[in-house]
Amino acid sequence: MENAPSGDGTGGGGGAPVSLILTGQLGDVMKESAQAAMSYVRTRAERLGIPADFFEKSDVHVHVPAGGIPKDGPSGGVTIAASLASLLSGRPVRSDVAMTGEITLRGKVLPVGGIKEKVLAARRAGIKTIILPRRNERDLEDIQPEVRKELEMIFVDTVDEVIANALRDADSVPPPPVEPATASRTERTVLN
Repeated sequence: MENAPSGDGTGGGGGAPVSLILTGQLGDVMKESAQAAMSYVRTRAERLGIPADFFEKSDVHVHVPAGGIPKDGPSGGVTIAASLASLLSGRPVRSDVAMTGEITLRGKVLPVGGIKEKVLAARRAGIKTIILPRRNERDLEDIQPEVRKELEMIFVDTVDEVIANALRDADSVPPPPVEPATASRTERTVLN
């Protein structure tokens, strides 16, 4: 995910609003999730500390490279929203948290399928904190009690709760060193 000034500095259309460019292996559902996430982050711009003129001067490009796992289904909305909020606010996403859930344009978090598999995959990856839709809480009954005790589950109803639990404060992480070869180029933020 990347934000950069548009070629003409006007957001791609002489003062037009920010353009969300989606490329790569995204199915229709994931494209809709990304658009809903961008709309929601735009409504929270002031609260997130996003510069007032950002949406008039920059584009956001989300690229999902090809891989072995298809990327289409209603599970990525909270992750895309957290990534966009992180990118645009300068607050890094916590590296010790996993999340799943779909979102509405009003910022509600909707339940998703495959909770047991997603929780167990996060555990195998060493993640101990998992953000889940509150309406999926009952799905944890399928997971052994001893496994549930090892994990911190954060149940959320809104995207605001996701952002509050998933993002660090901007001051809590030192900025990365700037490499001399890139110091003179236009500043860009890239999330993989």
